[in-house]
Amino acid sequence: MIKPLLAAGLLLLSSGCATYSGPPHAQDPWENYNRNMYRFNMALDRAVLKPTAEAYQSVVPELARIGIANFYSNIEDISNTVNNILQGKVDAGLADLGRFLINSTLGIGGLVDIATPAGIEKSSEDFGQTLGVWGVPSGPYFVIPFLGPSSARDAPARYVDPRLFYDRDISNVFARNSLFALDVVRSRASVLRADKVLEEAGAIDEYAFVRDAWLQRRLNQVYDGRPPKPKDEE
Repeated sequence: MIKPLLAAGLLLLSSGCATYSGPPHAQDPWENYNRNMYRFNMALDRAVLKPTAEAYQSVVPELARIGIANFYSNIEDISNTVNNILQGKVDAGLADLGRFLINSTLGIGGLVDIATPAGIEKSSEDFGQTLGVWGVPSGPYFVIPFLGPSSARDAPARYVDPRLFYDRDISNVFARNSLFALDVVRSRASVLRADKVLEEAGAIDEYAFVRDAWLQRRLNQVYDGRPPKPKDEE
């Protein structure tokens, strides 16, 4: 299924439809490509991902959905541990490691979140943030096929994090693909409410609204909510 979709996306891009000719954005020099890929991703989402996520939310009992979310969240703590330590936040890294060990054992393989009620705070770190902390510039905004908003720095960093390819060592192809598909569906289901936010925002330029919101959120993530002031405000 992926290859036909990718071919459709490339066809959309090569056709040059919906070429943007407005004022350039400082962090979006690839805007024509990004706008077309955004349209492709949104079309894919409306046709496949969103209906599947809505069906998942309707059919799967809430208790089961919570257990599934906890399972994948537990796997993410491996990435959080490594990246916190690489960023020099050793205490946070050890806390994430503690979360993983507690939830993997007492939490029945991560299906039950024991660590959060116990007061062990969860982080949300990835290798793209680590590169940012190390001083690597974000680079141009970049919309990844199928995956959405990113940047020239963060896109390749995704391939380092265990959270994206946690299943690469699973030899059984069916099991590996099933785990990945379930992760995609439950992730999409978790942000269904965000669709209403976008609709209520009434953005004239939906693409620009999403881009600017993502860039601001990403900046806050890299600087742990304390981004530096723009030079013209200093």
